[in-house]
Amino acid sequence: MDEIASSFIQRGDLAHLALFLWASGASSLLVWALRELVRSNTRFNDFVTEIARLTRMLGGPGA
Repeated sequence: MDEIASSFIQRGDLAHLALFLWASGASSLLVWALRELVRSNTRFNDFVTEIARLTRMLGGPGA
């Protein structure tokens, strides 16, 4: 990793290295957020399914 950083520093591409690291971090954060959103939607769907099943079981309206 030090060799890569030294190469960037020697060639004056430190800004490119910083931009790459920022973009990598932002992309990783986006992937994590999308995964959490999918998990959240799955949990909510499971919750709604269970509520509908409970309503049918108890003979609520629309059962």
